[in-house]
Amino acid sequence: MNRAELADFLRRGRARLTPSDVGLTPGSRRRTPGLRREEVAQLAGMSVDYYTRLEQSRGPRPSRQMLTALGRALRLTDVEQDHLFHLAGEEPPRRETASAHVRPGLLLILDRLHDSPAQVVNDCGEVLAQNAMAKALVGDVMSRPRRERNLIRLFFLDPAARTLIPEEDWAGHARAHVAGLRAVAAARPDDPEPTGLVAELRSGSTEFARLWDEHEVSRRNQATKRFLHPLVGLVELDCEVMVSHQHHHLLVVHSARPGTDAYERLRLLRVVGLQDMSPSRS
Repeated sequence: MNRAELADFLRRGRARLTPSDVGLTPGSRRRTPGLRREEVAQLAGMSVDYYTRLEQSRGPRPSRQMLTALGRALRLTDVEQDHLFHLAGEEPPRRETASAHVRPGLLLILDRLHDSPAQVVNDCGEVLAQNAMAKALVGDVMSRPRRERNLIRLFFLDPAARTLIPEEDWAGHARAHVAGLRAVAAARPDDPEPTGLVAELRSGSTEFARLWDEHEVSRRNQATKRFLHPLVGLVELDCEVMVSHQHHHLLVVHSARPGTDAYERLRLLRVVGLQDMSPSRS
């Protein structure tokens, strides 16, 4: 527990709020900006003496319940709440579920990437949004039923889904999918989405079950990926993954360096436009 840093963080958090921010009446004239100590204590459901000692770097370590109450009282963001827990020497609470709502700012970035295939996926592999170039490269995933938007499920349970990837790359993709899903499942053990997906894939794919038992773990990161497009041929692209921690979302961008064969093929793909790349399921 870092008492000095915790005390400073609490004081600054209190000073930036006004009574109206937390639903209190201003009352008499205030000599200093921000909430009073007794108001924070009231909002957090603790004694004024206990809160005062925390701000004076002489209080005992707060319980996890008390830290949560303080975060709520001070209107902390998720990042600030995690910081509060770290200062108190505690592991931050897990965010147990991933949202399917993509923030407008992320969608704006997606649309601005007009010459690079890009899509937003959650950390369990479900595609949440695509730009036009991504649809041109791998098909309009968002037009399919929700169950068919999960890239990991499709990779292991639908052989047609692998037709856009060279066969010699299948093993690497399989390991990356399993190792990434294991990290997510471990981070959110009470979330039914990753645990349910793991159970489904273990029972439906011997390949997945074998790789799962090897207990490899990793996160999505920079890589080079190859795609087999029926109109422009083999395209090798750099893959960058940018993480939005708030909702467990990933912005996955595929690009090619100017002057390369892949760059010219992407330019051709923009001319060709959107094709129906959904694998046949007849």
